[in-house]
Parts: sequence; structure tokens; C-alpha cells
Amino acid sequence: MQFKHTLVHGTLIKRYKRFLADITLDSGEVVTAHCTNSGSMKSCLEEGAEVFLSPVDDPKRKTRFTWEMIKIDGRWVGINTANPNQLVHEAILNKSIPGLDRYDRAIREVKFDESRLDVFAENSVEQCAIEVKNVSMRENDRALFPDAKTTRGLKHLHTLIRLKKEGMRAVMVYVIQRTDVSSFAPAKEIDPDYAAGLKEAVDKGVEVFPLQVNVTPDEISILKLLPYTV
Repeated sequence: MQFKHTLVHGTLIKRYKRFLADITLDSGEVVTAHCTNSGSMKSCLEEGAEVFLSPVDDPKRKTRFTWEMIKIDGRWVGINTANPNQLVHEAILNKSIPGLDRYDRAIREVKFDESRLDVFAENSVEQCAIEVKNVSMRENDRALFPDAKTTRGLKHLHTLIRLKKEGMRAVMVYVIQRTDVSSFAPAKEIDPDYAAGLKEAVDKGVEVFPLQVNVTPDEISILKLLPYTV
């Protein structure tokens, strides 16, 4: 996935009110950027760190930039939670995710009763419901999700369990936007209910794809699937 516009470099002053971040651009100008990440951003929030922003053309938006990534310990960590959905949708159409490379059609944001899942893919013999989550939290050598309690995420798991029971393929894709980890696991201490829900989902046939990607100021590219423990 390539960024539509050339990103703008700066330094993080602070993040506040969850969805706002003050940034000093290289020019010295201080701007307020939109932060799409509603979680705690634990392990990827460091005042004074380098960041990249994408400029926004929409005149109706109050903020002129969207915060895309931050440099932690010398590596870029993607924090824009909107990017994984686009990346997975493109990758399914391009058949570039092993195990999800057999679909001829994929559409985004499909409603299934009480939930709206991120991608619906199909071919002549199979339909597949896919929910995508952004992962930016790191603990030691593991990527963890979630970084804050998520009742909405648990509802998505229950929807996937039901769809699997009804005969559809059901998949959770966790897009890990950092390269300094080698495995994935649910964050049991932060949200034990979600961790239990994920275990139940796996036990009932929902598939888990922990997809590690490489984030750069030019693009986000797929690296590999990581091992996971539920």
C-alpha cells in the first residue's frame, strides 16, 4: 500500500484527547494532527520522537494532517488504524496474503446483522468474512492486541463465530505495524474478556492471521505471517 501524498516529517510534542497530536514540523511550524488510534498507544508513544504525517485536502476537516507513524528505537511503527483495512483489501485482490489468496472478489465494510466487518471476499465455491485489527503494541518480543479494553472488538469475534457456524469462512487479520516483534498474542492482562473471546473463536473455527508489515514513509508492505498463541 503506497501513500497517496508525500508524507511530512516532524517531531511529536504530545498526544491528547485521544484523537489529537501536536507536532513540530521541520520548518518549525507547530501543527495539530488527527490521531486515528483510539487506544492507549502503549509502547508506541514517545514525546520528542520523529513522526510522519499525511497532508489532508478536505477543506471541511479541522486538522490539516493525519498522523501516520512514529519512530521507536530506530524503527517506524504505524499508528494509523485506517491503513490496515485498505492494505488487507488490496492484498486480497492482489492475492498476496498466503492462505487468503484464492478469492476473485473482495469488498469493504459489509454489514452482518449487528456488526460491520471490514472485508467480504468470495470465489465460485466459498465466501469469507474478514475482520481487520491494527496492532501497534509490543511487549518484549511479542505483538499484543488490544492495547485498551474493546467491547466492539469482542462483538466482532462473536459475529465471526456465528458466521462460521452458518458455514462461511471466518478470519481475523491482525496487521502488526512494527518489525521489532516475532510473535503475536492477545493482551490478556489488558482485556481478559477479549482474550477469552479470541480463544473461543479459534476453538470454533475462526482463523487467525497475524500479518506483520514493514512501515516506511513511502509505503506499507507485507512481510510475513507471525506465529501466535491464544
